[in-house]
Amino acid sequence: MEPLILIAGATGYVGGELLKALLAAAYTVRCMARRPEVLRSEGLSGVEIVAGDALDAVSVRSAMTGVDTAYYLVHSMGSAESFEEQDRAAAQHFAAAAREAGVHRIIYLGGLGHNGEKLSAHLRSRHEVGEILRSTGVPVIEFRASVVIGSGSLSFEMIRALVERLPVMIAPRWVSVATQPIAIADLLSYLLASLELPLSGNNTFEIGGADQVSYRDLMKEYARQRGLKRLLISVPLLTPRLSSLWLGLFTPLYVRVGRKLIDSICHATIVEDQTALLQFQIRPCGYREAISAAINTDERHLLTDSRTIHVSASPQDAFIPIRRIGGTNGWYHANWLWQLRGLMDRLVGGVGFRCGRRDPDTLRVGDPLDFWRVEAMEPDHRLRLSAEMKLPGHAWLEFEVTPDATGSTIRQTATFDAKGLLGRAYWYVVFPLHQFVFGRMLQAIAAKVQGSG
Repeated sequence: MEPLILIAGATGYVGGELLKALLAAAYTVRCMARRPEVLRSEGLSGVEIVAGDALDAVSVRSAMTGVDTAYYLVHSMGSAESFEEQDRAAAQHFAAAAREAGVHRIIYLGGLGHNGEKLSAHLRSRHEVGEILRSTGVPVIEFRASVVIGSGSLSFEMIRALVERLPVMIAPRWVSVATQPIAIADLLSYLLASLELPLSGNNTFEIGGADQVSYRDLMKEYARQRGLKRLLISVPLLTPRLSSLWLGLFTPLYVRVGRKLIDSICHATIVEDQTALLQFQIRPCGYREAISAAINTDERHLLTDSRTIHVSASPQDAFIPIRRIGGTNGWYHANWLWQLRGLMDRLVGGVGFRCGRRDPDTLRVGDPLDFWRVEAMEPDHRLRLSAEMKLPGHAWLEFEVTPDATGSTIRQTATFDAKGLLGRAYWYVVFPLHQFVFGRMLQAIAAKVQGSG
């Protein structure tokens, strides 16, 4: 019987890429995910998918049964709550479950940064997680990496978004801080090679690419390879707090993690211990090759339109009109425009509005919803719709409800994956209409919530 490998964090970028690599190498894999429907929707074969949350000790113990090697790729940086406490609790549950299940090794991806420095909360937490995983006696292989360059990596997508959108960029101090980025392909090579590494207690390896560069260098190189002329203006007094607000303004997908990410970027993250080069037959590429591979792997550049509104209601009440959207319930504003869009789609051979809804009050993953389909559904928290109308690209519409001090915040995000110049042209042509329709729709949803309270 082949040894069973568990991945915790397979819905993240690195976890998702690792899953594909393990399956391609014919390993037997189980994935533990808080949202198993996300993995199931990808149609992957040969993988066991189980529901589990690292913050739920019972579900972790269940997922760990029969496991030989466990990858720990979990972090709570996107959490609205104290991510340090959540990271600590999750690691404790995982380490204890691994010991009880007789797991032979844990492979953990942490972050570069040296303990002699005053590290950010995020990097301190990454190091603490490694210590907790080692505390129960299960051998741990910890990799510490800096920026991961790959299409979908948080840091790389931040660079892409800023360079693609801003001809002139304000350059805070952190853009000059030294980093040692690693290509996703090289990171995966380390993660896979660690399965065969002879065990001798715990091992910590600092890994990085062939070059030590700055974020400024990464931005300039990305712009060069994309044929974009970009001007960076240095503003040394821009604080991490202001930098995170600036980042959130131009890259809405990173609002929640902006401050935590900036705090970490302010520290040099370079390899000082070269042990990994001695232990592994892996010679990572430089940043230019890594950026080229990322661009060539995925030429898509996601375009987003995101907005929020506050309501004086619980997340449960705030989510009611969201889960009832579409079909006979309508879209809360300018329904005639939605009907017109559906008619136009029918005229070019699309689905139009013929799908409607399965049920006027409830939704589940896979349901048709007018010319959308439900891609993700978390009751009282999140709904993501994937467009099925004919477009020069692919579109998503997502609603997320989170509690705040006096009620709830509703975030609405429209995302478009443009295909070529036609796709980008389409987005910018309809963008003013989106501002009107989506903006008023969110206001109408809020009014409906307040009116029912």
